[in-house]
Amino acid sequence: MTDLTALEALIRADSATRGQPISRLGYFCAPFRPASGPLSDRVIKVYRGLGDTAALDRLAQCHDDYADALRQAGVPLPDTAFHLVDIDGARIPVIVQEALPETSLMRPLMQKADLEATLQMMEAAGQVIATFWNNADQFETRIGFHPSIRNFAIIDGQAVFFDTFPPLIHYSRAEMGRMLLQFSDKRLMRLVGPLMQRRVTAIQDEWYSASETLVGLVGSACRLRPEHAQAYLDWGRNFVTREMPRWQDEALPHLQEPPRLPAIWTGFRKILGLQGEPNV
Repeated sequence: MTDLTALEALIRADSATRGQPISRLGYFCAPFRPASGPLSDRVIKVYRGLGDTAALDRLAQCHDDYADALRQAGVPLPDTAFHLVDIDGARIPVIVQEALPETSLMRPLMQKADLEATLQMMEAAGQVIATFWNNADQFETRIGFHPSIRNFAIIDGQAVFFDTFPPLIHYSRAEMGRMLLQFSDKRLMRLVGPLMQRRVTAIQDEWYSASETLVGLVGSACRLRPEHAQAYLDWGRNFVTREMPRWQDEALPHLQEPPRLPAIWTGFRKILGLQGEPNV
């Protein structure tokens, strides 16, 4: 159980005390791992607060439901807990998650490994994607998944997923579109985003599509290691046929050449200065 007093002290502490962010390039926050103390084996993810108490309570419940659903669907997930922490009269959403070795993060491993090793990692991540979608029918609610390369670690040959925010469960498409703005860590996004609400809302669509999540994984691999793009496309076509046949007709047309990052994401990344780095 998380010591909420220690957690509150960490959030209040300066960066030198609590530890430097693991990544500053995430869309929603810059996670950090405490350098010492009772939470030094955890990654702390602090999000923007809201003035709407009911919305925060719903967020907490949806996060718990989402973590439970991921595990129920067979997705390997580190120990993950959601808290609403009182800071100076405001309730701040905080996720406390078991820290995974930085050496296990899939993206940097994909950048350095040889072709055979990267294909083994793709297979591990693909198995998690297929497991989720092949088991998602049991949930009588809107549910999605964001299995990008930067949201996986590879532990003993198995892919472990660690991105539970925003919780892609229960929220309607319009509600999730608003959340993408409300919780963005980038002030520019919160200012500019409402002017392009329809485009912002569309960002989420691939997270709710089985075929697009797999195509997205292949596209990311092709962009990371373009010299191996043909091998990744071959793997993707083979994988969807044998492990996700329900969606092969949707996926195969998009696996004939390297999938491109959607133009909407390319544009927002340029505006916000984001890069494709690990968001642990």
